Amino acid sequence: MGTSSKVSRFGVDVHGKFSVATARDASGQVLSRHRLDHTDREALRQTLRQWPSGAPVILEASFGWGWMCDELMAAGLQPHLASSVKVAAWRKARGLAKSNRIDADLLAELWDQQPRWWEVWLAPQEVRDQRELLRHRMGLGATQTQVKNRIHALLHRHGIVHGYSDLFGVSGRRFLSLLVEDHQRLRETARRTLKDMLILLDALRRLIARATRQFRAVIRRSEGAQRLTTLPGVSTVLAYTLMAEIGQIERFANARKLVRYSLLAPMADDSGETREGKPIGRCLSRAGRATLQWAWIEAAHGAIRKDAHLRELFNRRTDNGKQDRNRGYIMIANRLCRIAYAMLKHKTDYQMTPPPRRGSQG
Repeated sequence: MGTSSKVSRFGVDVHGKFSVATARDASGQVLSRHRLDHTDREALRQTLRQWPSGAPVILEASFGWGWMCDELMAAGLQPHLASSVKVAAWRKARGLAKSNRIDADLLAELWDQQPRWWEVWLAPQEVRDQRELLRHRMGLGATQTQVKNRIHALLHRHGIVHGYSDLFGVSGRRFLSLLVEDHQRLRETARRTLKDMLILLDALRRLIARATRQFRAVIRRSEGAQRLTTLPGVSTVLAYTLMAEIGQIERFANARKLVRYSLLAPMADDSGETREGKPIGRCLSRAGRATLQWAWIEAAHGAIRKDAHLRELFNRRTDNGKQDRNRGYIMIANRLCRIAYAMLKHKTDYQMTPPPRRGSQG
């Protein structure tokens, strides 16, 4: 690149097989545009090493950004992630069409935007590895559920009724094993299909158990994750999920930020004349981590069974569980999220009795 000495930043639009890069100088003038091929990784690395050391590189936080950020950092560059939603809205507000060249140009232009409204957190490799294992286990769990549903459907197709509350518990599995050999109740094709699905189910269970053991090993090495397990309703799997999705607690200025990131902050979506009573159009935001929302709400279900104070709050909100139960779980999940923030921020374990508020007596 002949003008490399004048380059002040880059914008890179990353795709599956290639990327499009735009280089700008300090005044914002476009100096060059070029295509980066992903097929030859060594050639890509050589190209990146020719870029000015320490130059900022802006790319969207879309699928596949992780490995590109690793390559950029290895080449001595400074990658920065931009929110895909905000960049798309900014492009639309300016009346620009979407293309690889335009996206790369806009990303390079973002560096001049102050404050950096567009920037999102770039998770370090350790957090990305934790999330990789989390996604793997979640995928295994989803596949296990599919296999169980197919077994239920097979029995239903052949009119086989059972009285087991858990078909895949000890007694239920014994029933299924005997059914594989029952020539009178199932035809040969159905018996072979059921046998294959049971083999697949056993393999999935072993893989899920292995991933859970890896969860426990990571939690034992993490002081913050061990603190999360003291929260009522937070199991090993949920503690690992929360730790992987939250990442570094320091990146949240306050508990409200974490609550919004966890999609647990209801917002009123009304306008026009002022109304008395509850706000209409109340809904949860979608700009955050859906996995975090699931984990907190799952923890809320267990928390109201284990903690008297949280159960009292739930009963007060839901009229002892008679109405608005889902909103009650969201409220408890919101409370757990705020408590967890304080625990991680101040490095303390959960206390059954809430500490007195500052300035109060006692």
